[in-house]
Amino acid sequence: MTDAPSYGFDTLQIHAGSRPDPATGARQTPIYQTTAYVFRDADHAAALFNLQEVGYIYSRLTNPTVAVLQERIATLEGGVGAVCCSSGHAAQIMALFPLMAPGRNVVASTRLYGGTVTQFSQTIKRFGWSAKFVDFDDLDAVKAAIDDDTRAVFCESIANPGGYITDLDAISAIADAAGVPLIVDNTSATPYLCRPIEHGATLVVHSTTKYLTGNGTVTGGAIVDSGKFDWSASDKFPSLSAPEPAYHGLKFHETFGPLAFTFHGIAIGLRDLGMTMNPQAAHYTLMGIETLSLRMQRHVENAVTVASWLETHPAVDYVTYAGLPSSPYNHRVAAICPKGAGGLFTVALKGGYDACVKFVDSLELFSHVANLGDTRSLVIHSASTTHRQLSEAQQVAAGAGPNVVRISIGIENADDLIADLNQALNKASA
Repeated sequence: MTDAPSYGFDTLQIHAGSRPDPATGARQTPIYQTTAYVFRDADHAAALFNLQEVGYIYSRLTNPTVAVLQERIATLEGGVGAVCCSSGHAAQIMALFPLMAPGRNVVASTRLYGGTVTQFSQTIKRFGWSAKFVDFDDLDAVKAAIDDDTRAVFCESIANPGGYITDLDAISAIADAAGVPLIVDNTSATPYLCRPIEHGATLVVHSTTKYLTGNGTVTGGAIVDSGKFDWSASDKFPSLSAPEPAYHGLKFHETFGPLAFTFHGIAIGLRDLGMTMNPQAAHYTLMGIETLSLRMQRHVENAVTVASWLETHPAVDYVTYAGLPSSPYNHRVAAICPKGAGGLFTVALKGGYDACVKFVDSLELFSHVANLGDTRSLVIHSASTTHRQLSEAQQVAAGAGPNVVRISIGIENADDLIADLNQALNKASA
């Protein structure tokens, strides 16, 4: 496509990155199920391996199907490039990999998916990295947490599980002042509801498993590069600004400019970490993205209807949906997520832990699964599952206390969802 910025979101979600197959004329992006690619000659192979020419070498690094997905996601997010990988967790590690080193830290929001909290508080210690968890509503605390060893600030645009909306403009200003990149997990919002780069994010990560694919079939992740960060402004990011021994002293930022992070993610990240997305997963996600705007509109519409009803039920203590006027985050919707607050929120039950378990077990239309962002409505008791590894204090800070159930609203008929919730709540509170 030419002059892509002139097209609307609905057009780009179908066409960005996609062209008729030159060999067959196939209109849908083919699944290039191959491990390797034939070089024209020895000079061509050498140029590819030396990063002097862009092309396909081996599917751990690049694949034509995955390349279309990368371009589509980057275009929808307003970035210059993207790297797709095997899962959202892989995307987070790949986003940090060029930035961190032993002794360095990332300042992270307390309101994160439980698996991310565990990854940041436990797993990254094995690399010699560390994380400082801060309430991102306390801007002074965020500023105070950043020190000389901080190499990134990390948050979610719409936090999982509570649906809290982060003040991205305020957080990006703090990161900019400190000279470190802001990484935003935009999984729950998708670029249809929020474009973090427009609010100052340097990198955007996704679990493409969720809303982008939208059908619960494959796992995947993506890192989108804004192309706006000056990696050579200080000596904090030598992986991008200093000579790279594996490529005969090439400097990624000097050589590739705004695409430095993207090229590093492929040439170093995928090469050495091997967190590759398979082409069939990319194909499923491409098909899912074609209907992203339509689905997100229905997710939001249903979420508003269901959350408003839940707020009135006598068994419910509170609902965290930012789309409700009662939410303390409702004022951020217009600025950060102008098309709606998403389809994810939590509901706290007056009966506590036991009522939550009975409620989940009594639902019939909602699926009890460890996933979100599906066309189907999903439910899970986070404290006993996705956030089980955390202490109760960490669970509460993350919005996943023992009395809380996470709900991912699908695109079914809202009246049917309410009827199912009603019968389950009545059983749970009996």
